[in-house]
Amino acid sequence: MSSTTPTKTPPRASSIKVGLGQLVVSKSPGDVLSALGLGSCIGLTVFDPVTKIGGMVHVMLPSSEISTHSGPDGKYADTAIPALVDQVSRLGGDPSRLVCKMAGGAQMFSGGSGGGSLNIGSRNAIAVRAALQVAGLRLKSAQTGGTFGRTVDIHIATGLVTVRTVGGAVEEL
Repeated sequence: MSSTTPTKTPPRASSIKVGLGQLVVSKSPGDVLSALGLGSCIGLTVFDPVTKIGGMVHVMLPSSEISTHSGPDGKYADTAIPALVDQVSRLGGDPSRLVCKMAGGAQMFSGGSGGGSLNIGSRNAIAVRAALQVAGLRLKSAQTGGTFGRTVDIHIATGLVTVRTVGGAVEEL
């Protein structure tokens, strides 16, 4: 009779959807945070490579100043970035080490509310970059603009960020 050592099954990945205006942080290596179908919205990821703490926010609009209605912390670029950094810090992440990446900010409509000077996608991308600068953070990479939707994922175990365009292949960001 031979003895065998039981093998450990790797932790099963848990996909967590980050919806409109939501902010999610995690230190669980099995988590994959996903913002699905980003059009003019921005999916911003942050990751501390030392503590393996990461997060994502699904930014809908550039500035909270344009609204008389409050919303979730992640709704506006100017409130989303400070809230995301705060939540990552509360879990033990160090803001000085955060690797920041973003995707989205497309112009989904050629006319009406999505086009011209009201291009929300472009304004969102600009506002997120400005909010990162105010927070003292640097954007490592981005895939923004265009006229197509994207899905962005961050794998908490590794900090890997991937982007998939509608009908396209998955690319590392």
